[in-house]
Amino acid sequence: MSTLLTLRDLVVRYPTRKAGKAGFLNAVDGVSLSLQTGETLGLVGESGCGKSSLGNAIVGLSPVSEGDLLFRGAPVRWWDRQGKKTLRRAIQMIFQDPYASLNPRMSVGQTLAEALHVHRIVPRTEVAGRVLELLDMVGLTAQTLDAYPHEISGGQRQRVGIARALSVQPEIIICDEAVSALDVSVQAQILNLLADLKAELGLTLLFISHDVGVIRHVSDRVAVMYLGQIQELAASERLFTQPQHPYTRALIASVPKYNSPAPLTGLRGDLPDPARPPEGCRFHTRCPRAVPQCRADPQVLAEKGQAHLVRCWRA
Repeated sequence: MSTLLTLRDLVVRYPTRKAGKAGFLNAVDGVSLSLQTGETLGLVGESGCGKSSLGNAIVGLSPVSEGDLLFRGAPVRWWDRQGKKTLRRAIQMIFQDPYASLNPRMSVGQTLAEALHVHRIVPRTEVAGRVLELLDMVGLTAQTLDAYPHEISGGQRQRVGIARALSVQPEIIICDEAVSALDVSVQAQILNLLADLKAELGLTLLFISHDVGVIRHVSDRVAVMYLGQIQELAASERLFTQPQHPYTRALIASVPKYNSPAPLTGLRGDLPDPARPPEGCRFHTRCPRAVPQCRADPQVLAEKGQAHLVRCWRA
């Protein structure tokens, strides 16, 4: 497989103000990842760990403060008008809230036709036919063509969101908590739909979720994120059967049905303030295995064998 997308020491920084003092919050703090053609890379972690900020930075919705983002080896320049248009066709996103992500004043048909017109995917005379094809691809009928977002169910709205992402024939789709707002039965339908579309169209997915079970089900590889940093990265089966980082073990322990040979301890304590992350290892304030060295020394992501990367010197 070839490398489609590369992140190098990516930083996404937001300005903050507390007690009248200006500061910064590094929502993404030095993340390096690669996305291989045709794979599904899962990104998992608690709410507030920076997952969505990373996804937004890739599609240009959040500014990249530092680091490099490369698509097919070429630097991504979101500030360039033509580059932005090209990349927004190549990299699409499916959002967490299917209602908020759709224009309430546009019908389903208008929503899908808009991107076809903007990017000139097909001749104008073929747009109506292409819209019907997109609806069929996501399991919707022509009856939804004239419906508005408030007139259809949450599952149907998410299918429209998927169809809109597919309308520009992207190479990468970022699924940002794409099923978390849906009922369990509808989640399964959407996950199966995404799997079928990936196989049929040869898509590459970055699947972002706090749900460990969903991540294991859909991912080829998994990256575990905590307070803006990747803590562990490995093939999905290896990560779930041989978790090395205490944070990964704690996440897996939160799902009782996963029986790992490693002793697991659940999460304890609260997530620290992201604007003031702990010194040394960022997880040491909640880690059952922490020792003084963990508090003093910042950890680096190091390989522990078989492309298994861990940010923990005790792994």
